[in-house]
Amino acid sequence: MIKVYGSMKCPYCVVLKENLDRSGIAYDFVEILESLGNLGAFLELRDSDPVFDHLKAVKDIGVPALVDETGKVWTDWESWLRENNYEIFVPESSLTQACSLDRKGC
Repeated sequence: MIKVYGSMKCPYCVVLKENLDRSGIAYDFVEILESLGNLGAFLELRDSDPVFDHLKAVKDIGVPALVDETGKVWTDWESWLRENNYEIFVPESSLTQACSLDRKGC
């Protein structure tokens, strides 16, 4: 089963969750703002996996982060869906915000 680190306050996380639900994909959603344990688990992943290096450099939080069954971390959920032959549903109205540390668009 895949694991998704994110927050329901993040519009991209909400859209990813909706895509997984629509496609019937089983997943474990780790709400990083629910507890310090969840936030710590995400930060440990973010601080140790090089896939986050560019995102940290541009002050992006790095959610949603999807961890597949092999342990590979994906920060581009659309690529994961495409690679696994799932259709992508992205409502334009849900992507009017951004999840960056500079809070532009949030």
